[in-house]
Amino acid sequence: MTVLLEVKDLRIEAPKKDEPAVKIVKGVSFNVKAGEVVALIGESGSGKTTISLGALAYTKPGLEFSGGEILLKGEDVLTMEPLDVRGLRGNRVAYLAQSAAATFNPALTINEQVTESAVLHGVMTQDEANTRATELYHALELPDPERIGFRYPHQVSGGQLQRLMAAMALVGRPDLLVLDEPTTALDVTTQIEVLKAFKKVIKEEGSAAIYVTHDLAVVAQIADHIVVLYAGEVQEQGSVDQIINNPQHPYTKRLMAAAHAGPKPGMGDRLSGDHHKDIANIEVKNMTAGYGEIVDGKPAITVLRDINMSVKNGHVVGVIGESGCGKSTLARVIAGLLPPAKGDIILDGNILKGSYKQRSKKELQRVQFVYQMADTALNPKQLISEILGRPVEMFQNLRGQEKRAKVAELLRLVELPVEFENRYATELSGGQKQRINLARSLAALPEIMLCDEVTSALDSIVASNVVKLLKRLRDLTGVSFMFITHDLSTVAAFADEIVVLYAGRIVEQGPADEVLAPPFHPYTRLLISSVPEMRIDWLEETMKKREMTAGIARGVEITDVGCPFYNRCPIAISGTCEKITAPTYELKEDHFISCHHNAAEIEAIEKAAGND
Repeated sequence: MTVLLEVKDLRIEAPKKDEPAVKIVKGVSFNVKAGEVVALIGESGSGKTTISLGALAYTKPGLEFSGGEILLKGEDVLTMEPLDVRGLRGNRVAYLAQSAAATFNPALTINEQVTESAVLHGVMTQDEANTRATELYHALELPDPERIGFRYPHQVSGGQLQRLMAAMALVGRPDLLVLDEPTTALDVTTQIEVLKAFKKVIKEEGSAAIYVTHDLAVVAQIADHIVVLYAGEVQEQGSVDQIINNPQHPYTKRLMAAAHAGPKPGMGDRLSGDHHKDIANIEVKNMTAGYGEIVDGKPAITVLRDINMSVKNGHVVGVIGESGCGKSTLARVIAGLLPPAKGDIILDGNILKGSYKQRSKKELQRVQFVYQMADTALNPKQLISEILGRPVEMFQNLRGQEKRAKVAELLRLVELPVEFENRYATELSGGQKQRINLARSLAALPEIMLCDEVTSALDSIVASNVVKLLKRLRDLTGVSFMFITHDLSTVAAFADEIVVLYAGRIVEQGPADEVLAPPFHPYTRLLISSVPEMRIDWLEETMKKREMTAGIARGVEITDVGCPFYNRCPIAISGTCEKITAPTYELKEDHFISCHHNAAEIEAIEKAAGND
């Protein structure tokens, strides 16, 4: 294969007034061949995105190219004239961002945006671009490919929008694709669907690509070559097989150790019993919730239906499920941000008012919310001392020197230097911001913390460190956690109990080690089967499984009658599952499952299908 892109001794730095420049990228070199996918991997701050953006002759504000070459078909993009650079971006080199939702304009139809670049660059006429777009919709296995382009971005799912962004990048037949964490924020079933579509279309189009990610399991499925980065330098590079199965550099070995290999039966924590009370810390009883006007205990749009669950004192309950299943809505109801249509939220035996506005200061203090995106949750104009000091003053009634001492104690508790109190959030890394996010909630001395996808945007090493911190905080403070996530590997390593949520209903719940061991509810098996493993050809093997064939390409549909998983279930009973609500029964002690099949039937079906 011919070399399409050559990166030679690339150096990027941040110039400082009256000080030496800060070196960001330090002499990086690698090649991308035609038809090849090269993955740039490493933890946050390693320079992955900064290097990949160099292929578009672009640096982020405050940075500049200080040396080296980036040759696209022999032409150095760093020395191009501005007009030539304009013709390069979106034409010869196309960029796929991490967030498709932020990339698309909500006021324009999908087709207008997908075809815009090719038409503006004069590569195609509008009719030719429309035809090409429809071909790509077929290739990317999008639903209703002849008409999906006439929809608006909010009318398609997150996974579909991510694939439409790939169509946008490919429509002009670029020489090179730059994919920047395109599946990081997706749930496991959507991720596998998007990966399958990306791999298929890259192969069919013969495209070359730079794939930026921190997820080694994803890399194993889609890349041909891996470049391992740390602090702006190449630590190791080679074929996927060599890097994954025979890493040489100590840092690469550390990445492998931190990589999630997927949840296995028996991985989950067993209930410790160290913090038991006579009553559950938080209980949700017969709760239904949604959005819009509530009439006779039913909201206009029902999201959660007949939810019953509890979080014991000092324990961790992991809530898992795909996007749209109602995980975040459940946390919002418990926090009082969304009043339930019916049912009760009970804290230490006392029924809480539905809205936070009606709850006492003491009740607000005891239930704290930790938001997913620390970037948007922390005020960029406030010092860390102000961000942490406000809840200390409000809930602990401390001021002056006592408040400052408590802020310092909180920083030490989340393993950050006390000197950080004089920094702004923008001066911190992603993992450090998330620790401040946690410290702010801890400042209220809560009994339960509602953690909504707090590790989803973090690389594997940083996420692993945050989970270790949460375990330590539980042991030190006795605080309970409701841990919302789509990362089954994380929840398996952290949770005492797991609640599996599908289309607003609990389909399985119980001790983590039992929920992650067969017999599974069919939806739990689909989730577990969808977690990428760090081995080559895993994707192709997995897509042949019975549960994948039945359910991977279909989205979550909230239904009023029957089992909502019916249209995706490989063992559905026609005439029963779609009409009658599934009964809930106890599989083992404290392990419940909602299914029309009993445990013996599920086990027999799985054995017959060859599942262990």
